[in-house]
Amino acid sequence: MTAKNSKGLRKRWHYKLYSAFQSEVRAAAEKWFEEKEYATAAKRPYCLSGGRESWPGNIISDQVVEYIQNTKEQHEQERTCFPLHKYLHHGLSSQAMLFNLLGPLKVRGDLTPLENMVAVAGIKGPVGNVDVTFEFDDRSVFNEDAGQPTSIDACLHGDSGNAVFIEAKFAESGFGGCSVFSRGDCAGRNPSPDRFSECYLHHIGRAYWQRMKELGMTESPLLQGRICPFVSYYQFFREAMFALHLGGSFLLLHDSRNPAYVKERDGDGEQAGLWPFLLESIPDQYRDRIGRVTVQDLVAEIKRHNIHSDWIEIFEAKYGLKGKRASAG
Repeated sequence: MTAKNSKGLRKRWHYKLYSAFQSEVRAAAEKWFEEKEYATAAKRPYCLSGGRESWPGNIISDQVVEYIQNTKEQHEQERTCFPLHKYLHHGLSSQAMLFNLLGPLKVRGDLTPLENMVAVAGIKGPVGNVDVTFEFDDRSVFNEDAGQPTSIDACLHGDSGNAVFIEAKFAESGFGGCSVFSRGDCAGRNPSPDRFSECYLHHIGRAYWQRMKELGMTESPLLQGRICPFVSYYQFFREAMFALHLGGSFLLLHDSRNPAYVKERDGDGEQAGLWPFLLESIPDQYRDRIGRVTVQDLVAEIKRHNIHSDWIEIFEAKYGLKGKRASAG
């Protein structure tokens, strides 16, 4: 096949390419920072200059900035984790996006829009004194006795015990893989079902494989292949198992424009992407505790509540959502 033919075929690919989405959200972030007259990195105008300490400029609400600062100080005093991401000052930061979207709901004590969308996703949410906690962790789940434990972006919880653990994805192109493999200390061979001792993480006492076996995930085809699923999908399985082990549900909050997670094929609308693929690994008895919501649908729900009219359109402008109501369904 000639180079000319290759270029022509690229234009006829039946799925939207990630690069087009990335360019779109970078342009939106650059425009927003420019209109605010914020200083940005010379080669990355969609990222604030000044390093991680400039992160408040990436947060829409001053009340939310104050909440983040106070929460961080409280955790430091208690010597507990509240990890602010290294690139929180980046215009495409998913943590900043989540703070900008759920933060105002939190500080105003109105989580109804989020609760409504959890119900739309088919997940049973908490009731009674409902609140949201950012960067939720529990070292006991996987016996993570040292280092940074598994941290969930947000946890919607209440008196009922039906907690919903939320993973936010904005411009990422996938779920995080295993660092043991990426740093060259593992060949990526699947230790399941009877070679767990060959996994370094299992050797040092982490209970990831134990939890996976308890939940019946090792029976899925993906978990029975020669390549370890943690190589590329470590984050997905860790967080889904975390939620299920604690008796809660796992919710993916993603931008519908990002084709990495869910995309529809031109012509027939058939869905593809990481989400439908990885969902196949979830045992049937847990399917009603695994769901997803798009940023676009949550924004539309928030706009129905007048209490948030002073900031939600600013959010839309910052992330290039003005006039874009598209949902991945």
